Amino acid sequence: MSLSVKNITKIYNEQKAIDQVSFELKAGEIVGFLGPNGAGKTTTMKIISCFIPPTEGTVSVCGLDVAKDPLKVKKKIGYLPENNPLYYDMYVKEFLNFIASLHKLNLKKGVVKKERINEMIELVGLENEQHKKIGTLSKGF
Repeated sequence: MSLSVKNITKIYNEQKAIDQVSFELKAGEIVGFLGPNGAGKTTTMKIISCFIPPTEGTVSVCGLDVAKDPLKVKKKIGYLPENNPLYYDMYVKEFLNFIASLHKLNLKKGVVKKERINEMIELVGLENEQHKKIGTLSKGF
């Protein structure tokens, strides 16, 4: 995967949240995105992940323009924002089943949803938590 951010600016009302941000990443590179509060890190990530459009500039992920092909871009990336978009009243296994259904896991060649969910629960060590509500878990889970 590659990422190209060219001269992106985001203006909210009269306030510039980011101004002419540019950088490129090649497949396999690992980077940290650091800066003080209010520097524009979250705004930049929201633009890259197709949550908001830039006021100016362009972003491409694997050669796909985030403004022109947001659905294709979203299939290539994953982004977990500061505030987790979870359903706190759902049970862990119930939530995994819900997400698997959204991704049409049963329809994919050779994949059985129930088996895959159980495999993932075991892989990440959630056997004892699978029947608990998400809202009762610590952030470590």
